[in-house]
Amino acid sequence: MKKHWNEIQPIDHYTVATNGMLQDYDRKIVTFLYQPLIGAAPYSLFMSLWGEVEENRLWAIESAHYHLMNVLSVNLQEVYEARLKLEGIGLLKVYEKKSEGERRFVYELQRPLSPQEFFHDGMLNVYLYQKIGRTHYMRLKNFFTDEAVEKERYSEITRSFQDVFTSEQNINFLQHDANADSEADSGRQFIQYQDGSGLPLDEVDFDFQLLLSGLSEAMVPRKAFTVKVRETVTKLSYLYGINPLQMKNLVLSAVDSEDEIDLEMLRKAARDWYQLQTGEQLPDLAARISSKREVKRTDKPLTKEDELLEYLETTSPKDVLADISNGSNPSKSDLQAVEEILMSQKLPIGVMNVLIQYVLLKTDMKLTKGYMEKIASHWSRKKVTTAGQAMELAKKEHQQYLEWAQGKKENKSKRRKPIRTEKLPEWFKEGGSTEEKTPSSESDDYDFEAEKKKLEEELKNFRK
Repeated sequence: MKKHWNEIQPIDHYTVATNGMLQDYDRKIVTFLYQPLIGAAPYSLFMSLWGEVEENRLWAIESAHYHLMNVLSVNLQEVYEARLKLEGIGLLKVYEKKSEGERRFVYELQRPLSPQEFFHDGMLNVYLYQKIGRTHYMRLKNFFTDEAVEKERYSEITRSFQDVFTSEQNINFLQHDANADSEADSGRQFIQYQDGSGLPLDEVDFDFQLLLSGLSEAMVPRKAFTVKVRETVTKLSYLYGINPLQMKNLVLSAVDSEDEIDLEMLRKAARDWYQLQTGEQLPDLAARISSKREVKRTDKPLTKEDELLEYLETTSPKDVLADISNGSNPSKSDLQAVEEILMSQKLPIGVMNVLIQYVLLKTDMKLTKGYMEKIASHWSRKKVTTAGQAMELAKKEHQQYLEWAQGKKENKSKRRKPIRTEKLPEWFKEGGSTEEKTPSSESDDYDFEAEKKKLEEELKNFRK
C-alpha cells in the first residue's frame, strides 16, 4: 500500500489558495464545529495554511513542505495524515502537477458549512453530538443562533431603485462597452464568497440502482429522488450502515401526501432503525487507516500481503466472520463478543479483523471471548493501529499467546495436553523465525495447507 513518502516529500512545493473569501466567522465555525471531529493537528494545519494567504487575497506564495513541518513541529507523516482528514471533512481540495521530476501541489482551502447547514447536515451534526455530548452541543447551537426578528409585525416600506433614481441620457458617445470591460481578464478571477461544499461523499458507495429496482414508480415517483434526497440517502447509508434493501423500507415510510420524500422523516426513520439494531449508542467518527481507493492508485501490482492487508483494513468484522464460515451468517454471541471488545478496547477495524482470524485459527475455530479480550488488551496497551502492526506483534508474541491459550486449557482439564501444532494464518507463516515448534504430523500439515488454500481463495474472491 502507498505510504506517505509516495505521496509527498519535504522538498515538494505547494501553494495555498482559497475557494473564495474566508472571513473571521469561518474561523469560529472551524474552531468550534469542525475541530472536535478532526482533532488538533488537522485544525492547526488548516489555520497555518490559511495564515499564508494575505488578507483580501486568494493565493499565497509558494513554499516547501519543510516549512509546514517546521511551523507545526511535526514530521512529514503527521502533515500528510492531517491533510487527509481536511480532505475527507471537506475543508481542503488538493491538486497535483508533475513536471521534469518535480512535484507541485495546490492546496485550495474550502469554506466550511454555515452553522445552519452544519446543524442540519445529517452526518456531521450527529458525529458532533456523539463527540461532545448534549450539554455542550446545545451551548454551541445557542452560540451560533440569535433571536429572530418578528418582521410580520411590521409593514415593509422599502423604496425600489426606480423610486429613488432616474436614468438620464448621456449625449457623449461611449467609446467602450461597459459590460465587456467588466469581465475579469484572462487568468484572473473576482474575489468573492463561495458556499461550503460539505462532505465529499462518493455516490458509488451506495447502489441507487438496486434501491430503485425495489421501488415501483407508483410507490415512489422517480422525480422524488432529488439531488438533496440522493445526498441524504448516501449520508444515512454511510452513517448507519444501511444497505439499499433496508433503505427501501425507510424511504417508503418517509413519502408524504405530495409523493415527495420528507428528509426529516427519512432521517428519523434511519435513526430509529439504527437504534433498534444497536441500542441507544450513536455512531462515532473515526479515521480510516486505509481505503480501497488509496490502494488501487498504486502503480505497482499488489503482493499477496498487500491484498490481505487491504482486505483486513476495508472489511467489516461481520463480513470477515462470514467469509471464514464460507458465507454463513456469524452467530449472535460471536458478534456480541466482537462488538464488546471493539467498544471496550477501541481497536481499529483492521486490527480487530487480525485478532478474529488469529484467535479462530488458534482455538480450533472457536471465538473464545476471554482469550480474545486478553490479546486485545495487550494490543491496545501497545497502541496497535494497523493490521500490519497487529500481524507483526502476533508473530513476535506468539510464544506468550500460546502459553495463554494452553494455560487456559490446563485450568479446565489437567488431564488434557495440547499435542497438536497450532494452525496459523497465511500471514503468520511469513514470519518464519518466531513460529512455535511443536510435534507435527501429516494431518497437521494437511490442515495448514487447507487453511492456506482457503485464504488464497478468499483473496481471489475479494479481488473479483
